[in-house]
Amino acid sequence: MKILTSSGQIREGNFETQEVKRAFWHTTAHVLAQAVKRLYPEARCGIGPAVNEGFYYDFEFPDGFAEQDLPVLEAEMRKIAKEALPVTVEEVTEEEALLYMEEQGECYKQELIRELAGTKEGRRRLTFYRQGEYTELCAGPHVVNTSVIKALKLTGVAGAYWRGRENNRMLTRIYGISFPDAAGLTQYLTMLEEAKRRDHRRLGKELGLFAIREEGPGFPFFLPRGMVLKNILIDYWRRLHEREGYQEISTPMMLHRELWETSGHWDHYRENMYTTEIDGREFAVKPMNCPGGMLVYQMEPHSYKELPIRLGELGLVHRHEKSGQMHGLMRVRCFTQDDAHIFMTREQIPAEIGGVLRLIDEVYTKFGFSYHVELSTRPQDSMGSDEDWELATQGLVSALEDSGMAYTVNEGDGAFYGPKIDFHLKDSIGRTWQCGTIQLDFQLPMRFGAEYTGADGRKECPIMIHRVVYGSIERFIGILTEHYAGKFPLWLAPVQVRVLSLSEKSEAYARQVYERLRQAGTRCELDKRNEKLGYKIRAARLMKLPYILIAGEKEEREQQIAVRRRDAEEGRQDLGSMTLQAFIRMLQEESKSPVSL
Repeated sequence: MKILTSSGQIREGNFETQEVKRAFWHTTAHVLAQAVKRLYPEARCGIGPAVNEGFYYDFEFPDGFAEQDLPVLEAEMRKIAKEALPVTVEEVTEEEALLYMEEQGECYKQELIRELAGTKEGRRRLTFYRQGEYTELCAGPHVVNTSVIKALKLTGVAGAYWRGRENNRMLTRIYGISFPDAAGLTQYLTMLEEAKRRDHRRLGKELGLFAIREEGPGFPFFLPRGMVLKNILIDYWRRLHEREGYQEISTPMMLHRELWETSGHWDHYRENMYTTEIDGREFAVKPMNCPGGMLVYQMEPHSYKELPIRLGELGLVHRHEKSGQMHGLMRVRCFTQDDAHIFMTREQIPAEIGGVLRLIDEVYTKFGFSYHVELSTRPQDSMGSDEDWELATQGLVSALEDSGMAYTVNEGDGAFYGPKIDFHLKDSIGRTWQCGTIQLDFQLPMRFGAEYTGADGRKECPIMIHRVVYGSIERFIGILTEHYAGKFPLWLAPVQVRVLSLSEKSEAYARQVYERLRQAGTRCELDKRNEKLGYKIRAARLMKLPYILIAGEKEEREQQIAVRRRDAEEGRQDLGSMTLQAFIRMLQEESKSPVSL
């Protein structure tokens, strides 16, 4: 597939590559805008980027717009695709761009042009992409002809503030997806249906894992079963980090403004932070753990002989997310970040980054995830010298190449203080999730004046790695819930076994079975309700429990239990009767955690 860059060059690529896929979806966003302008000439166009899965476009509709209008737009888009319109690009001046958009009545485009004109990019050039009668201010790239768009679907409508700012006008955002063949669209729509079935918000409620209440939007409540799951992940994290030589710390949730000014977060992240005033001083609830980790490092002098120092923290952080952006556990306003900060010499950079790469790979592999790696480079809004950024970026590149990991480059998407490596997990239905990250930071130690005594007796500034494995424990639980469709493997299941009594006469025996399982370390429940057996079995199956044990009068006489298994071949869920001792041996063998060290 051919794509057209803003410089007019044509590159060949495969749709499966990220660059071509985003160019394809970006072109489809332009087709959507073209269709809107044909059908609703009074509409005003905002922005229409490609996103991780498809695209969206923001419009101002004078008469409003709703879901039922999407089929009409889809039909017009298919018509435009079949017209096989060639896509061209041309360079224009700021004056030419403004004049054209003024003639078209596109006020939002005029705002963008004026903003771009004040940047280095704007002073260099502006580019217009054209297809048929439609012209768009855009930096590209795009596919070279609309005819390659063989299958498309508009997937939803939502409100969105212009530029994401709540004091701006509310626009209509239309989401969509497209593919170069019908099979791709069919597969995607099937995946969407499967995703609905696996939705962690529904399963979280049904399985009693977590809740989000109106009293705390974006602040999740973890219920007893959810806490069991969370603690299993935390226990593994602690054992793994102890093995790897990390020391665990805990830093305050709230620190005064001056700290965040020193770290740079006040200037670069202020709009996402919660603040309050205490004793006449302004404080911020921490959105990151790293400044607190810096203070811990500074509490005593250090020698080069101590480095590297690896500090781990399960820190509860708070970030202000707009109400429309929150989504179950995937996007919340407070979450537990499984953070770690490594302080090291420049010579130790390759080995330490290599160690983190190995650790993250171990965790994801043991949870059964495949993943791809992305290197994000210096953003426009950054701090630090060109020399430091080059050294930091090359440090990450070298570690990745030494590890043999394949990676792609995401230009300009690094943190404001350093480049980073991101890990994108692929779940059981093919979706990707960004979780782990490694960030190499020369800036924060310098801003805090961190030091160590070198071999020559001189004071040196350490280099710092920021890294997470789960990313957010809450989000990781959401991903696991959808990955397993709520059917957690035995070692991870919050409840592994439910014991069912048949009647009041067998209740004492059922309790005896339950207590022996508990003593053996099994996570189990006892259902002694005065209900029919079929009802109890259905209730246990709805909870997706790995095992159901039936303890009735017959089982008591024979000193056995009837065993039903959730995950078994068709027709083999009923394992029949066995002694409790035999069942416990089977359970202990099966429930050996694949994440044991």
